[in-house]
Formats: sequence, structure tokens, C-alpha cells
Amino acid sequence: MTGRPGRTGRAGGQAGAGDLLELVRSGRATTRGALQQVTGLSRATVGQRLDRLFRAGWLREGAGGPVDSPLGGRPSITLEFDDAHAVVLAADLETRHARAAVLSLTGEILAEHSGTLLIEDGPDAVLGELGGWFAELLEKAGHRADEVCGIGLAVPGPVDNETGRVVQPPIMPGWDGYDIRGRLSRAFTERTGAPRVPVLVDNDANLMAYGEQRTGYADCSAFVLVKVSTGIGAGVVVGGSVFRGVDGGAGDIGHIRVGTEALCRCGSHGCLAAVASGGAVARKLAESGVPASSGSDVRDLLAAGHPGAAALAREAGRRVGDVLATVVTLLNPGVLMIAGDLAGTPFLTGVRELLYQRALPRSTARLEIVTSRLGERAGLVGAGALVVEHLYAPDRVEERLLALGV
Repeated sequence: MTGRPGRTGRAGGQAGAGDLLELVRSGRATTRGALQQVTGLSRATVGQRLDRLFRAGWLREGAGGPVDSPLGGRPSITLEFDDAHAVVLAADLETRHARAAVLSLTGEILAEHSGTLLIEDGPDAVLGELGGWFAELLEKAGHRADEVCGIGLAVPGPVDNETGRVVQPPIMPGWDGYDIRGRLSRAFTERTGAPRVPVLVDNDANLMAYGEQRTGYADCSAFVLVKVSTGIGAGVVVGGSVFRGVDGGAGDIGHIRVGTEALCRCGSHGCLAAVASGGAVARKLAESGVPASSGSDVRDLLAAGHPGAAALAREAGRRVGDVLATVVTLLNPGVLMIAGDLAGTPFLTGVRELLYQRALPRSTARLEIVTSRLGERAGLVGAGALVVEHLYAPDRVEERLLALGV
């Protein structure tokens, strides 16, 4: 939306109901008068388009706002997005564990469940189990299945945004090219009896970055999140949107070569993830006689103050910091967030040591290096936000209103 009369994001067209809803949701125009002013539409046309949104249940009237006229008169009635008309389902898959939730349209988690779910069991079994989790969560949250408007799913692998299918995922055996959207939608319907709903799928680091940026750093125009767990991945948010590259491969920094012969799970030698991920640290600990088999085991050892785990985490941080020096120089982000199983003081110390040593001073002068605010919920929040932004985008709103017959 340009803000000039008669102009919208759709070249040369007048603002439709979806554009008006976007203005209200963003807070840029929250009264009928303000909508007229921003769009250049007549009072009658604004009224007709708002009426469609009211009939769909997507808008409501709020409290009276300030008086528009200097001559006084009745206060303007404010318009609000009615976030109570639907809910969103979201899930975040890891290699051996998953989380799922029911969220409001504004991102509030209404019910949540976490448990063991093995990615190696394959997509049919895993997605079928998620359908059962969703049914139980809706009952726990006190919402009907027909109130669900969409499902968001975070997965630990690269995703083609057009198809929602993972592409050659190193740590997701059996998932390459699988129709995740279709299977999860069917699983939801099979377990609840509700109509099929849209399913959106994205990489876990992307959705963690999206959730963290939207909730804590909305003013940051270049935001990078690095997740270090069983593997290593990065999510990049530029101008408020996830940057995915041409086919979803952006941010896959775990497979940058770092001059070592260590064998990575992707089949190549010398990947960053082979020497600096939670899985790599766990293997080194196991070789020294410390029971550890995954990033979550390392996290528990770090929480307990295990000196060997702390030393290895710091060294892993130095290796990741060396790679991030290039990332920071290239992208010049305002915020670099470290998340995942290794995101603690030893790892962060190692990152800082090498990053500030190797990156250009200008690239780090205004850089803020932080750890996750949302913690294990970041992927859920990001997945929920992805669904909402997709379903309530102006063009999609027009399609959905027509389908509703309003």
C-alpha cells in the first residue's frame, strides 16, 4: 500500500476489502474516515467493502476514537481485526522431538504439547501422529476443529516454498519430495472430521527467525537467527519477510566447508555441522566416555555445568563464529540471534571471539548479538504467524470472501 489516494499494492487498482483489512490489521488506518483518506475511496465504497469483512466475522467495532473534526462532534468508531473468529495450529519438528500448539490469530499460545517423535520414522507416521496431537490440543483449548483456518509446520530441512516439500534434507531420511501439505491436511481431517485446511511448511530456522523478529525486533530490517542443535541452520528476515533463496536453500550454513575431513551426515566431508553442531559435540563427548548422543543431551550437560561440555561448546562457537564473520559482512544485520541446544554462555563466548576478530569493524559496529527470547516456542510462533500472514494477505482475503459468498 503506497498511501496515495486510489492506489494499492496491486498496480493501478482500487483498494479492495483485503487491502482495507490489511490497513486495519497494521494499525495504519483504523476508522472509516482514515480508510477513505488513505485509499481515496468514497464513503459508500468503504462501507460496502467493510460490510463484507463484518459479515465474514473478520472485523469488529472497537471503542470510540478521537474526534476527527476540530469543530467537535461524535468520536469516530475504531475498527479492529477480530482475532476470535478462528485459530491456527502449528507444529515444530526436530529429529527426535516435536512441539505442537493451538494459537490465536495474534500469536497467543492457547494450548501446547511436546513429546517424542522420531523424524526417522518417516513422514506418513510422523504426520499422522501430529493429526492426533492436534485433535487433543483443540479439545484442551476448548475450540472446535471447524474453527481452524490453517496449519503451519516447521521442519529441520530445506523446503521448496512453492511446493512445501523438503529438498534433499540431510537429517530427514525418507522425506525428500514427500507431499507434506497433503498428508498433514488429511491427518487433521481424519482425526477431527473437519474440512481440509491449508497447510504451510517451512524450514525450522526460518520460522524461528520469523517468530523472533516479529515479536521482539519488528524494527530490525535485517535479522539473522542461527539455530545450533543436532544440525546447524540459519534463518534470515529482511524487510519483514523471510529470505529463502530461489528454492528454499538460503541459510543452510551448516554445510559450508571449514577445512576439516570430518564426515557430515549429508555425505560430504568438512561441513561446519560435522564439527560444530550439537550432534558433533555429543559425539566428541561420547568418545571421551561421557554419555551423550544428541544436541539435547549436550544442552542438559551444559545446564549441569559439565566442564568438558562447556569447553567443547566454546570451541564449536569459535568455528561457527568464523563462518558468521562472512555472513555478517555480507548481510550487515542489526541483530544476530543464537538459538538451539548450544545457545548458552560457552558457545556464545566462542562466537563472539572469532566473529569480532574476523569480521569488518563496520559490519559489527551496530550489531546486537543475543540469544532467543521465545526459546522452544519460537518455531511455533513463527509457523502460526506464517499462516496468518498468508491467509489474510489482500489477494487471499478476496479469494476467501468469494468462497464464503460475502
